[in-house]
Amino acid sequence: MKPPERHSKIPLKPVKGDDAPLRAATLLDDRRRHLRAMLRMPVLLHVNGKPESLKAMTVAVSEVGAMLVVADSLPEGTRLVVENPRSQKRLGATVTRVPQKTAEGFLLPVEFAERASAFWDVIFPSSGA
Repeated sequence: MKPPERHSKIPLKPVKGDDAPLRAATLLDDRRRHLRAMLRMPVLLHVNGKPESLKAMTVAVSEVGAMLVVADSLPEGTRLVVENPRSQKRLGATVTRVPQKTAEGFLLPVEFAERASAFWDVIFPSSGA
């Protein structure tokens, strides 16, 4: 059996019928610990000490976190709550690295406090698929 190409694209399946926010998401198998899906969707970030939630957009998502784009940077180690406004699910998370400035805003890598396979309303195939 031939090993997968470094960036092979695997289609994702929605958890809920046609209301899942898949929008041409693809899965990248790039030798990371967890499979990631390229998915653009709005999320809200709730940070202690900030009276209002911050708006963010996902770039890539996984069962254990996401890469987000935000207007204002948050320091590495910041604890926050990520909210999926579509499903109203919320999960605790931590900023894992110093955010990088891009034309869209700051790339903010976050890791969830616990594995959450249903948070994004997509099914991630097992690593052996």
